[in-house]
Amino acid sequence: MIELSRTQDEEVGNGTTTVIILAQALPQLERNIYPVQIIAAFKRALADALNIIEEISLPVNINDDKAMYSLISSSIGTKFVSRWSELICNLALKAVRTVSHDVGRGKQEVDIKRYARVEKIPGGEIEDSKVLDGVMLNKDITHPKMRRRIENPRIILLDCPLEYKKGESQTNIETSKEETGTVSSKSKKSNNVTALRRVRKTDNNRIARATGATIVNRVDDIQKSDIGTHCGLFQISKIGDEYFTFITHCKYPKACTILLRGPSKDILNEIERNLQDAMAVARNVMFHPRLSPGGGATEMAVSVRLAQMAKAVEGVQQWPYKAVAEAMEVIPRTLIQNSGSSPVRVLTQLRAKHAEGGSTWGVDGDKGGLVDMREYGFGNRRR
Repeated sequence: MIELSRTQDEEVGNGTTTVIILAQALPQLERNIYPVQIIAAFKRALADALNIIEEISLPVNINDDKAMYSLISSSIGTKFVSRWSELICNLALKAVRTVSHDVGRGKQEVDIKRYARVEKIPGGEIEDSKVLDGVMLNKDITHPKMRRRIENPRIILLDCPLEYKKGESQTNIETSKEETGTVSSKSKKSNNVTALRRVRKTDNNRIARATGATIVNRVDDIQKSDIGTHCGLFQISKIGDEYFTFITHCKYPKACTILLRGPSKDILNEIERNLQDAMAVARNVMFHPRLSPGGGATEMAVSVRLAQMAKAVEGVQQWPYKAVAEAMEVIPRTLIQNSGSSPVRVLTQLRAKHAEGGSTWGVDGDKGGLVDMREYGFGNRRR
C-alpha cells in the first residue's frame, strides 16, 4: 500500500488517498479465484475504464493560462499552499513550460526531476518566490578578486581537474610554492576568468541545458562549439550569510531553478512538497491535455459502464471485473458521507443520472447534492 501511494505521488502528483481507497475495495483472493484470473480481469477492466474516461473527458488548451491554473489548483486545493494557490500554479506552470522540450515526431520531453530544481532560502515572504530562467547554485568564486558580475558570459563546463595530480608512479610528495588549488585559481584570475569548483554533475547538466554549453572531459578536447553563449547574466549575490551564483537571462533555458522564500525551513519544505505535486500535475497535462469531471462523476461513470459491460465477460473473470465496477463507487460514496448527506439516497440518484447518460453529474462536496460538473466547474478543486 505504501509503495502504491508513493508511486501515485511520483507519477501523478495527486490522488494518493484515492488509490488506497480503491485498492482496499478490491479484495478478491478470499473468493478462491486464481491470481492469474484476477490480474487478467483487472487489466481488461483497466483498458475499458481508460476508454470510458477518454469519452467523457474534454480537451484542455495547454496554452490557456486560466484553464491550466484551474486544473492545477484542483490538486492543491486541500493542501497547505492553497492560500497561495495562484502563486504556486504560476510557479509550477512556468517551470514545466520552461523545461518542456520538443524531441520530434510530435513528442515532448518534460523532465522536471532533472531540470527543474527547487532551492529554498529561509527569509523573506512566500510571495517573493519565483522561477529563474536559468540556474542558481550555492557557490562562490574560487578567488576573491575574480569578477562577480559578467554580462553575456562565455561558459565552459569541465568534468576534469585543472590541478597537478599523481602520475602512475604514485609519488607521495608534490612540490609547489602554492597550496594545491591556489595555483590554478591565480592563473584563472590573471587571465580574467571567473571559476567555480566542485559543482555537482546534476548542476552541470542543468547549466549545459540552459546555456547551450557541452560538458568537456579533457581540456585538450575543447571546441568552440562547446562554449555556452546563451546566458545573459552571470552574477554572484549574498543572501543572508551565504553566496549564491546566478546564471540567468538565458535565451533558451530548457532548465530552471524555482527559488522559494519563506519564514522557516519547515514551511519551505512543506511548500516544496506541494509545489512538486503541482508540477507533476502540470507535466501530465502537457502529455495528456484532457480534463475529466470531478465530484466523483468520472468514477461513477466508469462504475455504471463497467457494470453493464461485465455481463459480456465470461467465466470467473466476471467477478473481479464486477469488483472493479463496485469499487469505483467508493469515491462518490465517500464524498456524500463527508458532506453529511444520506449515501444510499444520493448514490441511488447519482447512479440513475449516469444510467440515463448524464456522465458529467457528480457530488457537491459542500451541500451533498447532485450537480452537473459542466456548470459547477468541470475541473473544480472540490473534486
